[in-house]
Amino acid sequence: MEVINLIVLPTILALFVLFLHFITRIIKLRNLHLPKGTLGWPIIGETYQFFKANIEGKQIRFIQERMKKYDTKVFKTSMFGENIVVFCGPIGNKFLFSNENKNVQVWWPSSVTNLLRFSILNKVGDEAKITRKLLMSFLNPETLRNYLPKMDRIAQHHINTHWKGKDQVVVYPTIQLYTFELACCLFLSIEDPIHVTKFSSHFEEFIKGIIGFSINIPGTRFHKAMKAANEIRKEIKIIMKKRKVDLEDKKTSPTQDLLSHLLVTSDTNGRFLSEMEIIDNILLLLFAGHDTSRSVLSSVMKYLGNLPEVYEQVLKEQLEISQGKEEGELLQWEDVQKMKYSWNVASEVMRLSPPVGGAYRNAIKDVTYTDYNIPSGWKLHWNVHTTHMDPTLFPNPEKFDATRFEGEGPTPYSYVPFGGGPRMCLGQEFARLEILVFMHNIVKCFKWNLVNPDEKFKFDPMLEPEKGLPIQLHPSHYTS
Repeated sequence: MEVINLIVLPTILALFVLFLHFITRIIKLRNLHLPKGTLGWPIIGETYQFFKANIEGKQIRFIQERMKKYDTKVFKTSMFGENIVVFCGPIGNKFLFSNENKNVQVWWPSSVTNLLRFSILNKVGDEAKITRKLLMSFLNPETLRNYLPKMDRIAQHHINTHWKGKDQVVVYPTIQLYTFELACCLFLSIEDPIHVTKFSSHFEEFIKGIIGFSINIPGTRFHKAMKAANEIRKEIKIIMKKRKVDLEDKKTSPTQDLLSHLLVTSDTNGRFLSEMEIIDNILLLLFAGHDTSRSVLSSVMKYLGNLPEVYEQVLKEQLEISQGKEEGELLQWEDVQKMKYSWNVASEVMRLSPPVGGAYRNAIKDVTYTDYNIPSGWKLHWNVHTTHMDPTLFPNPEKFDATRFEGEGPTPYSYVPFGGGPRMCLGQEFARLEILVFMHNIVKCFKWNLVNPDEKFKFDPMLEPEKGLPIQLHPSHYTS
């Protein structure tokens, strides 16, 4: 009996303490003027509804329904086991972007933090600033311009290998070969097609498990993603080990690629990144540097296939650039700066079909926003759809109109495919070059029409076409 009491009484006491904590938390929340909304089911919240909308390609509906029902400026929900406040509109974006390290800090679901452990994605404060500056010393326009001819050569080789001579191509998986090859080349100097393909196979499993519940049980997406991430790390570690020797023996240049750059460059405090920091940051950039661009380029191909007048204007601009070059001469920095209309087209594509829906922050202090109280520890979310499809910011938002980006362009904080503030996407300039180089080469070679003109796109977790976007190819009237 005494043994039973020793077990039962502490259990009852623990349950009573948890019950008191739960009741106290409810009373505290009720006394706060929280944003309107619903937290849904315990733990699960509205995660199912959010994922369902993503898979149906209607994330915008999930957001707009709640804005209409609760508040167009801010509302509360619950996902991934967390209470979340969704900030809407340019004012909400400005608040989150400008309050980094003051009232908010970056936050991601545990699936992301567990998969990208020592990368900049999980760093905050001064540590994040220092690491960002180090990475940007490679990803800035001044450095990337030196790699532009190589990017052009890779694009040409890709199109010659995987597009020419074919009547039909499935865009999404085919473009992935280009974006991943480019990322592997610039970040790790991997150029062997067999090695690239082997490397790429792990990323498909990795990407599918990056957003969601981090349930590490065999068969789950997250478990598969963890296994894939570990395999990718092993590959990078093997390359790094050899690279260190080659750098010491001066068999390779410190400016060869991102890996060499990180191995020989210290941060502003004179500290070099650890081996695991380098590996995880390269893992992050390989993922972000190819998958978001694959999504954008697939959407570009969709819109150019559906809008022949836009295609013709892009082609005209690109032909003018080519006609001023010698036979076989590769793209230079000055050429890309002339691709203004093409970039406006890509920008409008990202407004209508952003590759990712948004990002998250953590309230590190109690926050007051538009008269609502948001407790410290609550998660905060900004979503591109709250501004990209706002008719007061973008008249006739459903209509494709590349002229929106002429002159001064959109209202500040309204166009946010790359985020904003101190956490703005590291690879923005890399993505711009990657997209424009491909557009330059593909329109000169082909016209195309969509096999399924009304094919839907879904978020899983990046925006992707449900059937891969098959297209019928037709030779362009221009031959290079």
